[in-house]
Amino acid sequence: MTQQTLIAIGGAEDHTADRTILKQFVHLAGGDQARIVVITTASEIPDHRWQAYHDVFTALEVGELTHLDHRDRVSALDPTQLTAIDQATGIFITGGDQVQLVSRIGGTPIDHALHRAYQRGAIVAGTSAGAACLSQTMIAFGESGNTPIQGMMQLSAGLNFISTVIFDQHFRQRERLGRLITAVAFHPGHLGIGLDEDTALVIRDHQAEVIGTGRVTLVDGLRMESTIHQAVLGAPIETHGLEISEYSAGSSLTLTHHPN
Repeated sequence: MTQQTLIAIGGAEDHTADRTILKQFVHLAGGDQARIVVITTASEIPDHRWQAYHDVFTALEVGELTHLDHRDRVSALDPTQLTAIDQATGIFITGGDQVQLVSRIGGTPIDHALHRAYQRGAIVAGTSAGAACLSQTMIAFGESGNTPIQGMMQLSAGLNFISTVIFDQHFRQRERLGRLITAVAFHPGHLGIGLDEDTALVIRDHQAEVIGTGRVTLVDGLRMESTIHQAVLGAPIETHGLEISEYSAGSSLTLTHHPN
């Protein structure tokens, strides 16, 4: 059975020094034999994003690089773009606006091609907005703060490479604990995963490893009781029984609810 690998990156990954996360992506995608597609659809500055990743992946001696950008849904219906995805060993989705990304490619032939590539073993990585969209349910946007508040964030559909988690990115840098707890309160069957900048979670099935310089925060609501159903807009949400864990580089974790 072909193993599927996701790499969810919290944004602002190192491009110039150790480049640990990008090196790992390239290595898993095939090193100098890798055929990587960079998708900049989430970005308002796609050419700038492409140049930055072109430079770093070229420095890492990737075999082949292709840029795909979709400014509207019509461009995501173009069948000529599917060949690069069908031949890719690695897909890299850049940052920007995750709602823009999903609204432009969700349900299109590009979306279906990405899933075909993932199922046959291509490495799929996303950074920042590109990480947010990897899950079935994603945080579309929200406010900063460590207290969960009714209405502080909006959930929407992601690209559904993994269905059991909700990602948030730039996590400690932008104080996003409150909105991730709120998301888990709405979906307590999902694990909340907060990704710091220059930090990634390499996921194979339900097993994951942390790489990079920051931390990954796991929010487990299996035993949580909350007031999400009665809190009025703008009011804090009370939670009881919530489990929060933090992991740093080298840690391994299982992306299922903790049994105890």
